[in-house]
Amino acid sequence: MKRPGQFIVGFALETNDELQNASEKLAKKNFDFIVLNSLQDAGAGFNFDTNKITILHKDNKRKDFELKTKAEVAKDIVDEVAVFMVDKA
Repeated sequence: MKRPGQFIVGFALETNDELQNASEKLAKKNFDFIVLNSLQDAGAGFNFDTNKITILHKDNKRKDFELKTKAEVAKDIVDEVAVFMVDKA
């Protein structure tokens, strides 16, 4: 159960119906946003140093990212958390 003032980011690795499954997980688990990892694109996933993500917010905002290094993906996620926290302040 989410406590007042708590901020929760979820992660989803989906292989089919990616957006639908991630959206359902976002709502079910009451995340503030969820990071969807896709295995559909060449160069993304576990066997690579790159990944491609989509961030889905519970207010239906969606942000798609290009294929990037995993370090750049991590920075994108942290930046998204920072923007969320500034908007809530």
